[in-house]
Amino acid sequence: MLEDIRVNDRLTIPAAEVAWRFSRSSGPGGQGVNTTDSRVELSWDLTGSPTLPTALKERAVDRLGHRLVNGVLTVTASEHRSQLRNREAAAARLAGLVASAIAAPPRVRRATRPSRGSVERRIAEKKRRGETKRNRRSDPGD
Repeated sequence: MLEDIRVNDRLTIPAAEVAWRFSRSSGPGGQGVNTTDSRVELSWDLTGSPTLPTALKERAVDRLGHRLVNGVLTVTASEHRSQLRNREAAAARLAGLVASAIAAPPRVRRATRPSRGSVERRIAEKKRRGETKRNRRSDPGD
């Protein structure tokens, strides 16, 4: 299953840049869990990869810095019983992490004032509501 990992429309991580490691999983699987290497570790050298442009690489390193070990991003998957499904899960997890790390920052919100009409409508509604509540009261003098 040496396939490229598709991150988004413009970025695909070549299969040659990722390293797979397999080990025994502690998850479900019954007696077979002791004999099959179903746990998957997927590693990608983020800082050494020629795939990412410099600007995106800097953004990804900044956002994923706490997950990187010597510039390498490692993802594990052991929730499935089969190694193939764990491989797919690890590849999807890596693609999701990289996609969110290289995404453009959100636009900065510009503070605006409420319009005069919206302020007047809000105050008129408050007065209407207060009048409704006032009409519900019984007169204590009766």
